[in-house]
Amino acid sequence: MNKRIQTIKYILTDFVAAAVTWLLFNLLRFYEVAKYNFGELSDFLLSDKVIFIQILIPIFWLIMYFFSGYYNKPAGKSRVNELFSTFSSVTIGAVLIFFTVVLNDLPKSFQIYYELFFSLYGIQFLLTYTGRAVITNHALRKIRRGEWYENSLIIGTGGNAAKMRNNLTAMRYHVVGFVKADEADGADKANESKTKAIESAEILGTIADMGEILKKNKVDEIVVAVDSEDVVKLLYNLYQYRLPVKVMVDKNNLLSKAKVNTIHSLPVIDVAENNFSEAEKNIKWIIDKVVSIIVLILFSPLYAYISARVKMSSDGPVFFKQERIGYRGQPFVIYKFRTMYADADGNGPLLTTRDDKRVTPFGRFLRKYRLDEIPQFWNVLRGDMSLVGPRPEQRYYIERIVQKAPYYYLLHNVRPGITSLGMVNYGYAETVDKMIERLDYDILYYENMSLIMDSAILLYTIKIVFTGKGV
Repeated sequence: MNKRIQTIKYILTDFVAAAVTWLLFNLLRFYEVAKYNFGELSDFLLSDKVIFIQILIPIFWLIMYFFSGYYNKPAGKSRVNELFSTFSSVTIGAVLIFFTVVLNDLPKSFQIYYELFFSLYGIQFLLTYTGRAVITNHALRKIRRGEWYENSLIIGTGGNAAKMRNNLTAMRYHVVGFVKADEADGADKANESKTKAIESAEILGTIADMGEILKKNKVDEIVVAVDSEDVVKLLYNLYQYRLPVKVMVDKNNLLSKAKVNTIHSLPVIDVAENNFSEAEKNIKWIIDKVVSIIVLILFSPLYAYISARVKMSSDGPVFFKQERIGYRGQPFVIYKFRTMYADADGNGPLLTTRDDKRVTPFGRFLRKYRLDEIPQFWNVLRGDMSLVGPRPEQRYYIERIVQKAPYYYLLHNVRPGITSLGMVNYGYAETVDKMIERLDYDILYYENMSLIMDSAILLYTIKIVFTGKGV
């Protein structure tokens, strides 16, 4: 299945449905309302305002559907979910259109408003859902016939891998092959006597060969099927390929804090996914971009003032730059206003303490009010970070954290943030042990993340900034 073409099909169908709906609705508006102001139907339909809105309305609906998250995952749609998704989107959209456009009409009686609204709602829902259902049913038929399928690559070569192959095949997935997981695969050898292991001819290589394997095979998802406590150590090697990564649930892999799904009754965790709904992901993305642009423009005088003060406070650059690990394990450069004397990190990674002598007097002020963090709005605009999310750490500290808390890797399913639940409730951590204590708050955020929680964290952050409780 070509997911891009499938998405384009849905978009075009929705656009046509919205355009036809509004044209039909305008016919009803003319005979119920506009007939008295326009002599002929052609005069009404060809008026500048009607033509402008006729063009605008389908665009509005596409924006609505984008925010609903409908286009995020064009493959694997179910008819039931599609019905509810279309119902909720059309309900909200129809209400917005009615109160912004239709309510301006002046009908002969109030009763006509009900007729107009339910006509608009009914036609929009019927045409939109019909178009979507045709595309979705066609895709489901292709899948049932085996003409369309998801290509899965299984990490593991032992008993669990064989079991996973059987379940994927039953779900009409196509297994392109298996990858030996090096040391992690060794623990799975114990299962080979119970369940037939993978034949050597089916093994495409090792984790070190992943890049080449993915180039040769059109892989849609990676499935990790190894019985080992070291399964989380594989994640950094897999995140970089930007594919769904599913892990078999096992009492030893310490990923119990993730949401569990099933593949033909076999429990798995999608470790490349988070708990935001598709609609929330899109809304959060838009909010991040809009807010970062506004802050960077409106606060530019503050940026200039702080830059000048940092430069005057001590020798060295205005900005502090450091590599951090972000979304799906990708490294990026984080920006802050410099709060320490130049070359303060010359001896290697070292966490800042409360009375750290490396911090300049003006730097202490910036840290107190969290003003040193505001250059990160540039990181948000670039897509490296979000407004709210777990704070990004250096690889050096991550390697030490996961030795005691392997589930830390789950936080890489979320774009790191300028502020976080851990920062507003715990603050800066001075040791690795304290970083692990703060991790409890970030995991709590991960398990309950929502736009409402993001809003609450932002409000607490604003309170911290104004009260100077950042240190």
